[in-house]
Amino acid sequence: MSQLPHIPCLRKGQPYQSLDQIEIQGYSDQQTLATVSTVNAGIIRRDLKRIDDAKAALRAFTVEQLIQISAKAGEAFLNETLPLGDKGHQQSPEDYIKTLSSTSGLPHVMVRRNMQKIHHALTHMKTVLTGLTRGLDLSIIDRGYGEQFGTRISYFPTAKALGLVMPSNSPAVNSLWLPAIPLKTPVIIKPGREEPWTPYRLIQAFIKAGCPAEAFGFYPTDHEGAGVILQSCGRALIFGDKNTTAQYANNPGIQIHGPGFSKILIGEDQIDNWQDHLDLMVASIAENGGRSCINASAIIVPRHGQAIADALGQRLGPIEPTCPEDEGARLSGFANPKMAEYIDGAIDQDLGEPGAEDMTAKYRTGSRKVTFEGGTYLKPSIIYCDSMNHPLANREFLCPYASVVEVPQSKMLDAIGPSLVVTAITKDPAFTEELLESDLIERLNLGAIPTMKISWDQPHEGNMFEFLYKRRSIEREA
Repeated sequence: MSQLPHIPCLRKGQPYQSLDQIEIQGYSDQQTLATVSTVNAGIIRRDLKRIDDAKAALRAFTVEQLIQISAKAGEAFLNETLPLGDKGHQQSPEDYIKTLSSTSGLPHVMVRRNMQKIHHALTHMKTVLTGLTRGLDLSIIDRGYGEQFGTRISYFPTAKALGLVMPSNSPAVNSLWLPAIPLKTPVIIKPGREEPWTPYRLIQAFIKAGCPAEAFGFYPTDHEGAGVILQSCGRALIFGDKNTTAQYANNPGIQIHGPGFSKILIGEDQIDNWQDHLDLMVASIAENGGRSCINASAIIVPRHGQAIADALGQRLGPIEPTCPEDEGARLSGFANPKMAEYIDGAIDQDLGEPGAEDMTAKYRTGSRKVTFEGGTYLKPSIIYCDSMNHPLANREFLCPYASVVEVPQSKMLDAIGPSLVVTAITKDPAFTEELLESDLIERLNLGAIPTMKISWDQPHEGNMFEFLYKRRSIEREA
């Protein structure tokens, strides 16, 4: 089949070919891989007025039935050939891996790991929902009311749909919206410009598994269209940097997924054994190419900071880009080379401020930013900072990057700022109590647990059930 795939909009699950289309190209060779229909805000507004049909289609199923459908969708997503667009093209799992790699810069091995994470979330949806609902009898969602632990309870949906403004940096972020389907909430998706592949494949997997197509809206659109999705669904998720998400910071209906500023803290009682935890630090910083909000971007220690930074520099500094097919690949290319240029420039500019040293520089061959086989890459950067006040001490970038800063244990929690994940390596009961009481930490790992480790029975960022449902008081006549 010589014709390029065309990825349509999906309006209540039905393909819609727009006159306005964009081309999706490989980041290194600029080869066009598909055309994508885009729509304006007006079409999205019009479709959202009829979203009740989508909700009704999902209400026809029980939560348990939708959990079973989710498991089947997980198997289809990981293992089966699924439709790609509306021109008769089919996409095998290997085709998906190659295509996503060529537009995102993620090497094949990282795409596969992300696929496994999505598959795990879908095939363990009962565990996910049990964690999100804290063991709620899920049939209560079907009826709208019920009794559990001797108490009458009722829940009602907070939104007519879940709006999603998705990024292009890492496919596993799609796992965050998956519980919406068994929770009977339609999803309205604006995909990332370079990453329509994962949400589209997930939609096709759900449909093949028996989920009603009406439950899905897929709208490649512009900034105005994204705004309509965020403001009109009732509940929405947005991914992006601070500049992108700041305007929604005080909107309770919009859940923000921005930089995580995740950290590793080593307590006084464990710091002299820091070498035992070097592998954990390396993994937390560099897994998934450093692209995740749960990658560690700072190591906070009471002493031995320069020695730790130097050891991390020795481990990470020599890493070089390799071909996408290399199973040992550890760096991701940048679909947008200007982003790599910005990050490289920002690090160098702030290194000009006194009190910081690039500890990877002496172990790195050549410059931080390099071109390899037509792609742009950033090699890892470990920066030793003499204070948390240095501009590089609490930064996050889409590459393997971390600062190492010495802070007395007694002042750590005053210094770290909001942190999505904190791994605290300590057995000190008093310090542990302080960590447990801190409102700055979204997810707390107590002990030698990498920041990248996810437990699907516990949300690491927001609770989708509490976001989509609200409890109310109820009485029924006997």
